Amino acid sequence: MRALSFIFIALILVGCNEPAKEITKPIRPIMWTKVKISPFEQIRTLSGIVAPVEATKLSFEVQGKIQTIEVNLGNEVVKGQELARLNQRNFNLGLQSAQAQYQQAKATLIDARNSHRRYEQLLKQGVVSQSGFDNAKATYDASKSAADVAQAQLDIASKNLQDSILLAPYDGIITKRLYEPSQQISAGQSLFEIEGKHGLEVHVMVPETLIRELRQLSILPIHFPVLPELTMQGQITEIGTRAEYANAFPVTAVLEGDNPLLRAGMTAEVDFSFSGTGRTGHTGDVFRIPATALSAGLEQKAYVFVYNPDSQQVIKTQVQTENIFKNEVFISSGLKQGDIIAIAGVAFLRDGQQVSLTDNNVQRFN
Repeated sequence: MRALSFIFIALILVGCNEPAKEITKPIRPIMWTKVKISPFEQIRTLSGIVAPVEATKLSFEVQGKIQTIEVNLGNEVVKGQELARLNQRNFNLGLQSAQAQYQQAKATLIDARNSHRRYEQLLKQGVVSQSGFDNAKATYDASKSAADVAQAQLDIASKNLQDSILLAPYDGIITKRLYEPSQQISAGQSLFEIEGKHGLEVHVMVPETLIRELRQLSILPIHFPVLPELTMQGQITEIGTRAEYANAFPVTAVLEGDNPLLRAGMTAEVDFSFSGTGRTGHTGDVFRIPATALSAGLEQKAYVFVYNPDSQQVIKTQVQTENIFKNEVFISSGLKQGDIIAIAGVAFLRDGQQVSLTDNNVQRFN
């Protein structure tokens, strides 16, 4: 037993005499990005309405009772297709009356012209007086005017008959039908609304602070809330010169291309990009960094951690922020082209801390 005790004490003494192992702190890996200069463009999104490029209200140019309607709401039509017809009786009677009056005026004109020619020959022979010739000429002139009036009345009656039939002005789709057969309708009163098949456009109201930045034929990205996966390009074709509601100017952008899912009346969101001015008045190029790279300091100062490849340390560096858009912060000073900065976990970093760079090609999962 005494031998075992000596062995136990010896082991304890040997363990106490072993040198303590040195504890090393692990080097913290950081997610990073290399900053680069980019234009200071700001984007403002405004809501608009999708509308057809070509649309109009259709009406008769004459009044009457609707006899037939050949199309319904949503029907596709082609140019020149008959859409509706007024009762033809009154228009046919008007045309017949105008034709009869024209024939009568034409016969009177022929008789007056023959009489005028006879008097002209007799005047040369000295058989009739000058006053007799003048009377014949006046009768001829009056008959000619009456024939011209009768011809015009005939043309009007013929046109009224043609206008009693409503035709499609171009290929399109009927979007409204406002009357039914046997109803009385006045000239110019809308019977249909039609949309052409020449594409869609977006109408948007642009505030006075932005209108000066727009140019004709500029291309804009356009999104649609009901179709979040769809983005199209639109070309500015019209810029209003007079402010309307709330000091905003009307602007029209024609969509490039077609999409069967789009309908007139849908909401569109138009992205207007323009050269920005930062909150300090800065204009020109900036550095765009993720918002997660920014560290807040006292007195509203902002910092980032810049990686020094020689010492493999991060340096806490003050930067000047100008704006933020879509989780990107625009920096005007404090960085230079090619700087490597930490973009995650900056709250756990300190000035001069030794770090390592993660492999950005490795995909990470939460």
